[in-house]
Amino acid sequence: MDITDIALLLLRLVVGATMIAHGVNHWIGGGKIAGTAGWFSGLGLRNGVLQAWFSVITEIGAGALLIVGLLTPLAAAAVISVMLVAALLAHRKNGFFVFKDGYEYVLVLAVVSLAIGILGPGWLSVDHAAGIEITGWGGGAIALGVGVLATAGLLAVFWRPPAPKPESADADS
Repeated sequence: MDITDIALLLLRLVVGATMIAHGVNHWIGGGKIAGTAGWFSGLGLRNGVLQAWFSVITEIGAGALLIVGLLTPLAAAAVISVMLVAALLAHRKNGFFVFKDGYEYVLVLAVVSLAIGILGPGWLSVDHAAGIEITGWGGGAIALGVGVLATAGLLAVFWRPPAPKPESADADS
């Protein structure tokens, strides 16, 4: 074990705990499942309640897997996918900065997760103990590839962008 293993553990713990907190908030925080479902529906996702539960399960599950360092490239892929959906549907139109509800925050979580996928979970992980670590190009390809494919699949099946608002007749007058 070296300092890199400690750094990877810190990254896994922080990103994992952050994802769990997000999942729990979507589940039992403020608006609970109904509020989360309404927000997702407002973004153009069909079946808002199903989307809310997908989000809760994915965020809590990926967070827990990252914390223990199990199936790390797939856990990183789940985070990348959640962040990519959030960036595309909720934050992109607002620009970069998080204080303007931009994509800064979700970009950082996605890129840190990709880095974890590339570097692997480190020595202090279930993956290492079980001898199933996938690191380097392979881990990065799984994290990024599965994350992007999952995002594309979710959007293809569930996203229906809101119809553009018709121009009012008053605008021509």
